[in-house]
Amino acid sequence: MNERDSEALACLLEKRGLTPASSEEDADVIILNTCSVRDQAERKAIGKAGLLKRRKAVKPELVIGIIGCMAQNRGESLLEALPHIDFIAGTDRLAAVPDLVEQAQAGQRLVDLARDTGPTPPEANGHQPGNICAMVSVMRGCDQFCSYCIVPYTRGREHSRSIPDIVAEATRLVEAGTKEILLLGQNITAYGLAEIRRRDKQRPPSDQSPFADLLEALNDVPGLARIRFTSPHVSFMNDRFIDAVCQLPKVCKAFHIPLQSGSDRILSMMRRSYTATEYRDRIAAIRSRLPEVAFSTDVIVGFPTETDEDFRQTRELMAEVAFDMAYIFRYSPRTGTKAAEKFPDDVPEEIKHERNQALLNDLEQAAIVRNRSFQGRVLEVLVEGVSKRNPDRWTGRCDLNKTCNFAPTPGLEPGMLAPFRVLRTSANSLFGEIVLP
Repeated sequence: MNERDSEALACLLEKRGLTPASSEEDADVIILNTCSVRDQAERKAIGKAGLLKRRKAVKPELVIGIIGCMAQNRGESLLEALPHIDFIAGTDRLAAVPDLVEQAQAGQRLVDLARDTGPTPPEANGHQPGNICAMVSVMRGCDQFCSYCIVPYTRGREHSRSIPDIVAEATRLVEAGTKEILLLGQNITAYGLAEIRRRDKQRPPSDQSPFADLLEALNDVPGLARIRFTSPHVSFMNDRFIDAVCQLPKVCKAFHIPLQSGSDRILSMMRRSYTATEYRDRIAAIRSRLPEVAFSTDVIVGFPTETDEDFRQTRELMAEVAFDMAYIFRYSPRTGTKAAEKFPDDVPEEIKHERNQALLNDLEQAAIVRNRSFQGRVLEVLVEGVSKRNPDRWTGRCDLNKTCNFAPTPGLEPGMLAPFRVLRTSANSLFGEIVLP
């Protein structure tokens, strides 16, 4: 989400005449786009902001701003703690940042945390040219209020863009060369439901899925090859949604479905609004409709009062689903959340670390076995270009979101869909060769 916001902000600033700097040393404006999901993210951001004090001392005209979730969460206190910072802008103020930059250049120090009550302004939906894979924000905010999560407080309530607006953006991207879009939303399977509630003054029917309607509309965009999305919530993955993602040919069959815990007791304390059985049921419903599918997830270990039995249930469910990938986090209390207010952080850090490491080890071993099953197969890969990790290789991804690495091949161009033969594998990637006729 922050990466997409940063891209859109870059477009806004370029419209005001600014150009990207090659380095911090050359920059006249530095803006830190921050996250508050975990305490470590805030500490890193504050540490980085603190280091910029030296640069400001050398270059007094340098404008430094902080935006994003930490800005929304901490507000004016950041200006007090970091006197060299020029402005603070909240999560709804992306379109206002160019004005804040100009006011800061005129010598003002500003804080803008105002809330918008609608979807993202159109001017804040710009894209950098030449993206084979592009991100599209379809909604913002979250109405779930999970007990551990700061997002509803920093990003606000759910607001969705209209289907015609999103389809128009996707069409423009395809016309500029994009082949794959990643749809973004904090609770993307709830897309459009808040608007129905506000319009009808009642809860939408349980068989309704505006997100499925959106996927069907995007599936009809000429020239668009692939559609991905993140992140769904189990409580909104009804049969209408599952039918759509399984039947639509452009929807990639790799799904990131946050679990958080395999213990019903912990899930209840987290206010996740589903049980482990319901999670298993949604996974099974997708698997039963598809010949091949990949799943990834998010898990929190060491949530308050988590016992060995709670952890065992999480580990067991993860093994059962056989996730291809997972983001596994040690719980850290976020000030302002219900969990931080109600539950002491009583699981020792060494236990959190042990459980985190156990799940990472399980995941690595399962991924090695799973990826080994691709050896010798030919997969269709969307070519993305030179690998960021190895300039001698090119890279792309298959429908199942596996990173595929291969040597540069004559006639191959970024954006092409090409057959890729898997010759060897690791826990994280597939290696092989492009098979051109």
